[in-house]
Amino acid sequence: MGRQEIEVFAVCPAEAIERDSARGFSLSRIDESGESRPFPIVVVRTVGNDYHGYVNRCPHDGVWLNIRAGEFFSPDRAFLRCGRHGAIFEIDSGLCIGGPCNGRALEPVALAVIGGEVCLCGVKLVEDTGFPGPFEDGDETMDIMIHPE
Repeated sequence: MGRQEIEVFAVCPAEAIERDSARGFSLSRIDESGESRPFPIVVVRTVGNDYHGYVNRCPHDGVWLNIRAGEFFSPDRAFLRCGRHGAIFEIDSGLCIGGPCNGRALEPVALAVIGGEVCLCGVKLVEDTGFPGPFEDGDETMDIMIHPE
């Protein structure tokens, strides 16, 4: 049996996300038919220095959790929160424990910290080699955009 290779894509430097904070990223992934599809994710870094990743889509109505960049948390920062209808999610499991989608969960994405980079594992992404880097903080919804060519 040969070793199976897993797609790994560096999303951002691990230190670019402060402890007890989260950042949204708008990526593009390749679906089963080879087409490019939007793939918004949120990466959360806990106080204890763990990283959790989820598709940035509320199971209630399919919209992004954040209304403005970086606003992913409940007021006490103990939970992730959908800014539109108030659903509350556990940070470490993605399970909704209150709100319109109670009992459902955010879709997890596999992350690993490799060489000081937060990496997304097992998802085939569109890579844009001509992209210069993160946008400035003027973007209302997402911190970094990676566009297909």
